[in-house]
Amino acid sequence: MDKPTLLVTVFVDYICPFCYVGVTRLDALRETYDLRVNWCLLEVHPENSPATIPAEALPYEPELLKRKMTRLARMAAEEGLRFADLTVSTNSHRALLLSEAAKEDDRAVFYRLHRRLYEAYFAEGRNIGAEEELRELAASCEVGADTVRRAWTDPRYEERLQRNRRLALQLGIVNTPTYLFGDRIVAGAVSKERLVGAAQEVAAAAC
Repeated sequence: MDKPTLLVTVFVDYICPFCYVGVTRLDALRETYDLRVNWCLLEVHPENSPATIPAEALPYEPELLKRKMTRLARMAAEEGLRFADLTVSTNSHRALLLSEAAKEDDRAVFYRLHRRLYEAYFAEGRNIGAEEELRELAASCEVGADTVRRAWTDPRYEERLQRNRRLALQLGIVNTPTYLFGDRIVAGAVSKERLVGAAQEVAAAAC
């Protein structure tokens, strides 16, 4: 029997650790549904420098940051994800542009890059704000050199990021990840069970 189609819009950023976990949890829905995801790439820290920023320079109290990292490491482990001892942050703008261009070219290539960016940053501690790092990651995912060039020079992709930001503001979305199941908004690092429940409610309402 064919799986029912489920359409979900997801707002994410590549330097958001809860997105790293949330993207994996979303995959649980593929067991039941033909999952179609509209990835709305949303830059949550445009003020960050592409150079790495020491964790202690982030706007968190040291003890709060420590608790947050401990919680994230536990969540990642529950999903079988590696989580490095993250001591720096960066700017995701170029990575987001690159993904927008890859989306346009090939769905499979986009998904490889999409997952690789999270893994490179959170599991390996690589600086995905650095142009050379991104070129290497793109090549490893079979993203063409022309796509990389286009991502960073064609204003269409910048406009798409701005459009995503406008949509987020319109919907009152301030956190990533945020999931839209129809007109229902599910925000934050929610459990697989919460995502499955939201999907079931949407499916029931459509009957």
